[in-house]
Amino acid sequence: MKEYFKQLLEYSHYYNLEIIKKFNDGDLHFMVPDRAINLLSHTLNAHKIWNYRLEGSEEEVELWKNLEKDQMEYAENENFEATMEVLEKEDLDRVVEYKNTKGEQYQNSVRDIIFHMVNHSTYHRGQIATEFRKEGIDPVVSDYVFYKRDK
Repeated sequence: MKEYFKQLLEYSHYYNLEIIKKFNDGDLHFMVPDRAINLLSHTLNAHKIWNYRLEGSEEEVELWKNLEKDQMEYAENENFEATMEVLEKEDLDRVVEYKNTKGEQYQNSVRDIIFHMVNHSTYHRGQIATEFRKEGIDPVVSDYVFYKRDK
């Protein structure tokens, strides 16, 4: 099961980096839609929050704070490495108790949290693709089956 989650995390990491590259491509003649920046920033911030929860930390991260485009790759790499470290050392069935951003207490297994992290990123990459299409920009195609075909 850990190997499967590793593959899902690698997939999500790969396409987050592809979107970040597209955001930072100086040769492209388009303005990155503000909503796309907002959505990817949110995705990266949420991933960091979940990593903190998995570590038992209560560090404060602004969920909807926009990151600068040149900070996104670092944030993505940091998130990915932290989650991979958790995956290596943690029992997937361990229950994590945490507070959400409203201060409400919850608990979920490490397995469920890692799946949520991947699913959350996928959801927002789809929204980013929609924002790109609205502006006439070819989006990054980030379907899992496309990723697996190339691997």
